[in-house]
Amino acid sequence: MLVFAHRGASADAPENTLLAIKTALDQGCDGIEIDVHQHGNELLVIHDQWLHRTTNGTGQLKDHSFKALQQLNAGLDERIPTLWQVMEIIAGRCLLNIEIKGVSDVQLVLDNIENAIHELSFTLDHFIVSSFDHHLLRSIKAHNPDLKIGALTASKPIEYAAFAQALNAYSVNADVSFVDEAFVLDAKQRGLKFFVYTVDQPADLRKLADWQVDGVFSNGPGKAKVFLAS
Repeated sequence: MLVFAHRGASADAPENTLLAIKTALDQGCDGIEIDVHQHGNELLVIHDQWLHRTTNGTGQLKDHSFKALQQLNAGLDERIPTLWQVMEIIAGRCLLNIEIKGVSDVQLVLDNIENAIHELSFTLDHFIVSSFDHHLLRSIKAHNPDLKIGALTASKPIEYAAFAQALNAYSVNADVSFVDEAFVLDAKQRGLKFFVYTVDQPADLRKLADWQVDGVFSNGPGKAKVFLAS
């Protein structure tokens, strides 16, 4: 079972920062999950559109210039990184799940991925683009049918994983609160991978491993890896 660092190693470093990315790599994660918002022609790695939870800023991303956002403290004197800065650090050393939060121009994401493949030791297979906005996922798949997409859900749909199959997704990325064995089995029968967020409790890790889930997103990837190996 793969272990993705959820927003980097966010249990041990400020989430979605370069320090969290470096810590996740040091902990031997199989992949890293980050959140991306568009700000003009830049892609910023931050979970919320509001600044107050994860930085010393106030208001929304859109209320500030890119230069002003770059000066905010995201914890331990870390800054809000760009997607490119994150990719420069990872440089093909693990999988990268890019969750699209506030993005209007999907081509901007696709261009970053293409450039990373040419310049930063990534292959297309390193990338998964996920979102709760399934319209955006459909657009991404139309632009690049070979790019893997992860269809996010915080529910257990009546027809289980049919929504992800309809999108020609690579994976279902599901909230641990709503996952049961039938949901996992349905996805696998449809040829989909099944990833679960956010998994930090040993009992949940054990149960999901028994159900043959393909991967989990954990705030403490190092601890999750150790537990699964024991």
